[in-house]
This record gives sequence, C-alpha cells and structure tokens, in this order.
Amino acid sequence: MNLSHKKILLGLTGGIAAYKVADLCRQLIKAGAEVRVVMTNGAKAFITPLTMQALSGNPVHDDLLDPNAEAAMGHIELAKWADLIVVAPASADFIARATAGMADDLLATLCVATSKPIALVPAMNQQMWANKATQANIQTVAKRGFHIWGPASGEQACGDVGLGRMIEPVEIAEKIDEFFNHKPLKNQHWVITAGPTVEKIDPVRFLTNRSSGKMGYSIAQAAANLGAKVTLVSGPVNLDTPNGVKRIMVRSASEMLKVVESATEKADVFVACAAVSDYRAKEASEQKMKKQGDDGLVLELEQNPDILKWVASHRNCYAVGFAAETQNVSDYAQAKMKRKAIQMICANDVSRSDIGFASDQNELKVFYQNNGELEMVSLGPELKSLLAFELVELINKVK
Repeated sequence: MNLSHKKILLGLTGGIAAYKVADLCRQLIKAGAEVRVVMTNGAKAFITPLTMQALSGNPVHDDLLDPNAEAAMGHIELAKWADLIVVAPASADFIARATAGMADDLLATLCVATSKPIALVPAMNQQMWANKATQANIQTVAKRGFHIWGPASGEQACGDVGLGRMIEPVEIAEKIDEFFNHKPLKNQHWVITAGPTVEKIDPVRFLTNRSSGKMGYSIAQAAANLGAKVTLVSGPVNLDTPNGVKRIMVRSASEMLKVVESATEKADVFVACAAVSDYRAKEASEQKMKKQGDDGLVLELEQNPDILKWVASHRNCYAVGFAAETQNVSDYAQAKMKRKAIQMICANDVSRSDIGFASDQNELKVFYQNNGELEMVSLGPELKSLLAFELVELINKVK
C-alpha cells in the first residue's frame, strides 16, 4: 500500500468491532497516511481515546462543541481537511442518522458538512442488518454516493451467525488503498441505459413497464466510482442523478435510440439496462380517445427500434444486455444474447418479488463469451448498489 500524503479521517461508532480499528489505524499510518480520529460516545465504551491518540499520533476528536477544537481546527475545518472519511464500525444507529442528515454529534456533523467521499463499514447483529429499515437506509446512502464496504458473514459476538460482521482491518485498508490508487476504468467511456420507456397512445394514456431504474443507476454509480466517464440515458424514474455521472433524460424508445447513437460514438462499453418497450402505438392520437360502445378497443402496435442490437452492429464497443424473464430464464437469456450478437447478458427472474422490479435487491446470472466459450457467473442476491460493483468489475475483466 502507498497512502503517502493521504488524509484519512477515521470515525468510530459504538460496537464491539471498534477494537479492531486500532489495527486499521496502525496499518494506515504504516502506509504513509495522516490519520485523525473522531469517536462517538458509544465508541468510547469499547476503546479508549488514548489508544487511538497513541496510534494516530493526533488528538482524538469527540466533542461537537469543544471550545478548544473550535478555536483550532473546528468541525468545519476537520470536514475540509480529510481526503476520505471512513466510518468503521458504522452502527445501524449511525447509518440511520447519516441517512436522515442529522448533525447531533461531531461525527454525524462532519458527514453533513463535508464534500469529501465517505465510506461506511457496517458492523451489527445479523438481524439488525437484515431489518428493512437498515436495508432502506443503506440503499439511500449508496445512491447519494457513499461507499459501502461490507459487511461480512460469520459468527458474531452475540453468538449469531450471518451477515453483519465488520470486514477485517486488512480488507478495509486494501479498500482505502484501492480507492486512492486503483481506478480501473480511468479513460474509459461507459454509456448506460436505465429505467422504462414511455410510448404515447393519446395525451393521457401510454404503454410502459414496471422498471424503477435502480439497477441501471447503481451500475452508473459503480462505473463512475471506478474511474469511468459515464453517460446515463434514462427513461422517466424517481431517482437522483448518480454522483459524477452525466444524465440525459428521455421518454420513448425512439428518443433513447437517438441519444444512444450519439453517446456511443466513442464509447468503450454499452450497458443496456433499460426496460425498453417492445411496441408502440402505430398512430398515437392527438386527442383523448373516447369509448366506442361496449365492444372494446383495438389498438394497432408496431415494433420499437432494437437499441441494443443497433449498438452491437454499428459501434465498436463491448455491449452488455439484460434479460428480465419470468420463466426459462437461462435459456431465454442465451437465445437473446445470440440473437442480438452481444458479448454479455445479465439474466434475472422478475417473477420473484424479492429481486424483481422496484426491489432494492437483485440476483443475476451473467453469461459471457470467453475465448469463444460461453461462461456463466452468478452474482447475488444482494443490494443492487453492491451487486453493481461486482458486475462492473466483471465487465472490465472480460471485455
């Protein structure tokens, strides 16, 4: 590791894993980093400020309203000082407060007051990690650009076994090193489509689908975090633009194709994650269509352009597709991959409520060509924000 001249702010919250952060601090100092430590009152119940002061070589900060701190560095200056803020362990309580943007202690205030990147290293009981509120909070902060490192699975201090353990100090140190020194997608341009398309029938009716855009947006954020220039072409969704990503909003499949044609001209990777409507009304009415008696309505449809197939045949970039299926998932995905002449396809079973449309989690079977042979890797089930990093790294590895 080489962390020379890097300024790392270590935030400790209340949890038994706090004692492990002493070793993390030692490793960071050894790698050349300058480390300052902020501790919550809960953290001080598990490890003393004196220990962290001795290891970091700097006074420990623990009071939001410390007159001495305000006269010297102060919480705003401390927030500006860091190159990276790492909260380890990050308790369920702290993650909830960070999600709400609370500033009721020094560490929470720093996370609100900084423009610098923040990494959360969760550590909690397996049931607390699985709780829907915790999962929703993790999903929210991940969308805001927080890095989520872990948790790991294994035996916990309470005797339970499952996800929730803080990853080991050596792994946290490696992730910090990777954050500063490893940007595998640097100088690459990724174009990603996400969300649904909307096809007009008349001024008040349209054809669309249930796509929330969460998977595509997570992929865009992961690619940007790993150093890529990212263009996100999105249908109508209720999601914020990922940090460091250029977003172009569209409605119809035709609009999406037009933007993709321009955006992919010099792209390295194209990921077609959008759920593009297969059909549109052949003739959309300019006025609201009225009922025509009791015989129902016949709506003539025509096929939309195939955006992924167009990119695969017209652009020299690595093309990745998605296959959202309800049956014969693997067979249908492989057939789609062959039909569109693409190098990789990600298949998921949208008939499952736990990983389907609008879910925060996903599970993928990824099929790809490797030296003429078809290979398959299973990813998940896990949060889409975490799954996206695994997928982006896999794409970069095999393209």
